[in-house]
Amino acid sequence: MPYSSSLTDEEWEILEPLLPTILPPKKQTRPSNWTKRELLDGIFYQLKNGCNWEDLPKDLPPYSTVYWHYKQWRASGAIDKLMSILHAQVREQVKKKPSGQRC
Repeated sequence: MPYSSSLTDEEWEILEPLLPTILPPKKQTRPSNWTKRELLDGIFYQLKNGCNWEDLPKDLPPYSTVYWHYKQWRASGAIDKLMSILHAQVREQVKKKPSGQRC
């Protein structure tokens, strides 16, 4: 995990099964050079650090690729859907905790 904004394996295990149903279908003319996890790591890096897209580190996917996916996913509502699902999962976990126990 090279950056503090990078997904951990545990976080990826939660996100990965959700993505096929949430992300918009993409017409693929050739296989992608980047995994969805790498693309998300690029998006999270930019969001956490507030840098210009062009300033993404060179070991992440190219900024133009990361930004293109971010725009597509945002426009399709995928990011909002993902946040709603994750929020609901957290609320369920909190409901199941015995009272008096903190998160």
